[in-house]
Amino acid sequence: RLESMNKKLLSLPFIFWSAMFVIVPLCMVFYYGLTDKSGAFTLDNILAIATAEHSKALWEALKLSVISTVICLLLAYPLAMILCNMNVNQNSFLVLIFILPMWMNFLLRTLAWQTLLEKTGVINSTLHLPALNIINTPSAIVLGMVYNFLPFMVLPLYNVLVKIDKSVINAAYDLGANGVQTFVRIIFPLSLPGMFSGITMVFVPSLTTFVISKILGGSKILLIGNVIEQEFTQTGNWNLGSGLSIVLMLFIIFNMVISVITDKEGEANTL
Repeated sequence: RLESMNKKLLSLPFIFWSAMFVIVPLCMVFYYGLTDKSGAFTLDNILAIATAEHSKALWEALKLSVISTVICLLLAYPLAMILCNMNVNQNSFLVLIFILPMWMNFLLRTLAWQTLLEKTGVINSTLHLPALNIINTPSAIVLGMVYNFLPFMVLPLYNVLVKIDKSVINAAYDLGANGVQTFVRIIFPLSLPGMFSGITMVFVPSLTTFVISKILGGSKILLIGNVIEQEFTQTGNWNLGSGLSIVLMLFIIFNMVISVITDKEGEANTL
């Protein structure tokens, strides 16, 4: 009983932190989202997502986040397989290279890409290429998303692939399966938990981001994250901003439910 009581006491700081910085803010979002400025209950803030401006911003965010997630998956899968087939020393070094950028401030990394992609930026100046009009376009936003969130796709995939028993793969070869058959019937199905976990970890921040689109899109391309940010910081309409946030939460919750269903044992949990 004493040990159980000590564990409960040790959990108090975490419970306090969760209550103050997770539960209370969420309650505030739902309160403002479901009320008008007079405090009366309303669904107008949520239904505002159906307006032309907001639905366009949501669709644009969904489109770019899906594109970014697919690109991250296509880049991360072969990379994770290469890491699994390398020796321990090389493996650890390359994993460190992927984790290293995450130690740098997210905003600084995005600003660095702004410097690289500008018409008079490093890429055009150094390579003497014709002026690349990438900055302030959807392509620049996708590039920023892929760069910032690629490690979140690589690590879950690597964590699952490295746990696959090599004897299972060797058994498939012994039974006459070729490389393609082994991948399709053994490696790919066993890597699905990591793949779905990676998709969630990339799709969610891509859908909700406003910093990348603001810096690399030059505020010319409004995603739903930018609209919500403007409602809170510029317009001062917390009710509408919270209502739109609730709509965004529904997409995030759906994505997370799919991830939980496909990774029941938490095999892809790396962070």
